[in-house]
Amino acid sequence: MTPPSTAAPRPSFWQRRLLGPLRAQLTQGVTPDCLALTVAVGTACSLLPFFGFTTLLNLVVGLRLRLNQPILQTVNYLLTPVQLSLILVYVRVGEFIWRAPPVPLSIPTLVAAFRADPWLFLENFGLTGVHAATAWLLSVPLILAALYYPLRPALRRFAKK
Repeated sequence: MTPPSTAAPRPSFWQRRLLGPLRAQLTQGVTPDCLALTVAVGTACSLLPFFGFTTLLNLVVGLRLRLNQPILQTVNYLLTPVQLSLILVYVRVGEFIWRAPPVPLSIPTLVAAFRADPWLFLENFGLTGVHAATAWLLSVPLILAALYYPLRPALRRFAKK
């Protein structure tokens, strides 16, 4: 007679391929320091001045840094109104940095130009995008520091309670 096996049963295909990775994503980076970093990085990535690219940027950066994707994407979607309101600010700051003359812009004009001809839109506003990206890149370290360092001790205190 063979003794009963004490080893746990092998997980099913669904547990290995779906539930396991999903559980890992939901619980990854839930320490106070990792949460502070996730919120800071998610905020910085979510303010990219190009509408529609922030989800992909958050995904790529989050995977590279092993951050909690659900939190990153939640921060991203919550900051969409802030991102939209900062696009023109980033454009103007970038024009100042590059010493470029201001381009007359309005959101309805940009949307109409893009819908009419996306390639012509890129020709006409490509340099404006470079200006905005420059200002955003310069703001990223400031955003990270302004959020990470105050959030870390606050989240540590919260975790102790």
